[in-house]
Amino acid sequence: MAFFGNTKEKRKFVQQNPLFKRRKFCRFTAAKVDEIDYKDTDTLKDFIQENGKIIPSRLTGTRAIYQRQLSLAIKRARFLALLPYTDNHN
Repeated sequence: MAFFGNTKEKRKFVQQNPLFKRRKFCRFTAAKVDEIDYKDTDTLKDFIQENGKIIPSRLTGTRAIYQRQLSLAIKRARFLALLPYTDNHN
């Protein structure tokens, strides 16, 4: 295993590595949100893919308790026609 003698070299290698990902954090924990509201469609749209799927927490960094609230809020908003189920509306 190779060790870098200088931390600047290590930092440069990590930043150039295409597999390096920025550490994820929960937006709802940072904002100290108690409950996710289904009427807040702007926030919910950030957690939905283009085709209508809910983005998993391993990609967004959302904590489990908020991910459950988020999926329930998205499903309620879809049922009330605040959000579309899919992107295909011919």
